[in-house]
Amino acid sequence: MKVLMAEPLILVINPGSTGTKVAVFAGDVEQAREELPHADKETRLRPLMEQLDDRLRAVRRWLDEQGWQLSAFAAVVGRGGLLRPVSGGTYRVDALMLEDLRRGVGGQHPANLGGIMSHELARQAGCSAFVVDPVSVDEMEPVARISGLPLIRRRSLFHVLNVKSAYRRACRELGLVPSEARMVVVHLGGGISVCAVRGGRVVDVNNANEQGPFGPNRAGGLPAVSLVQLCYAGRWSREEMLTMLTARGGLMAYLGTDDARQVEAMVASGHHRARLVYQAMAYQVAKEIGAMAAALGGGLNAVVLTGGLARSDMFVDWVRERIAFLGQVLVYPGEREMEALAAGALRVLRGEARAKSYAAEVRSRELAGRDTGTC
Repeated sequence: MKVLMAEPLILVINPGSTGTKVAVFAGDVEQAREELPHADKETRLRPLMEQLDDRLRAVRRWLDEQGWQLSAFAAVVGRGGLLRPVSGGTYRVDALMLEDLRRGVGGQHPANLGGIMSHELARQAGCSAFVVDPVSVDEMEPVARISGLPLIRRRSLFHVLNVKSAYRRACRELGLVPSEARMVVVHLGGGISVCAVRGGRVVDVNNANEQGPFGPNRAGGLPAVSLVQLCYAGRWSREEMLTMLTARGGLMAYLGTDDARQVEAMVASGHHRARLVYQAMAYQVAKEIGAMAAALGGGLNAVVLTGGLARSDMFVDWVRERIAFLGQVLVYPGEREMEALAAGALRVLRGEARAKSYAAEVRSRELAGRDTGTC
């Protein structure tokens, strides 16, 4: 049996397509971490809700092997899934959230299991269940939703957990109050999210599946008329076009790989096309940062670069050269999703923040939509 810690113990659950990441934190100090793969390859092909029991058994087995008792935990926190649009923060898992996650109200995604798994484990432990900054966070201002065509509305979809975590970290390091700062935070992953963050709220962001810079495997924003003509060329099905835009675009389309390390090796070997395309991606990221700086009205405290691609000194330097005039640039390579989930629960346990109600947030947004006629 593990020795009980003075700090509250938090169990973190982050379901993915190939398995479930789990971690134990004592306060903000990580005690253990593991990725629990599916027992067999067929599991990932089953509907999400049919994977639930197997994933829960895997977590309980790991806890037993590590010597952790569920009764020792003060909270269980899961990755937030595709819920209805909500503001950022830590949410207590409630009946409406569980219903929406099970129904897949916003679509099917492994993260939908996060809230359900945290609820089941917390119920057994007799503690609180939370989700933090779920995938469906939408804090865009009304003016940012207008697309130019009434039939199409700009949507908020971005790497919210890592973006919010990087913003809070930057505020701590710069001695800023999160509710008063303004920054452009860029998640550099397979898709690239460039976020205008004011007072902790992401008031504008490109949807990496539809807009903004191209990424390692996303096409980003494309010339609209040319894209329509491509769709009606009769060569590709709807599914093939969507795959081309969201999984086979960007570096993958131009260079046959979405691995930045391979691209950099090509550049180092004198591959002219690789250098041009890689520079073009950095160029587009810098342009989008400038656009988001304008959306905030200037006066930035910092530009923050995070995500896996932030490990590339070559790429970061190319971006930094173009945006240096905006002020200081902070670089936080990689993703800290497990830490961000634990921190969200810890803020509530320490009384630094109040857990939000998903049901109340949904009701409030429905009333605001009806009352204001939001576009």
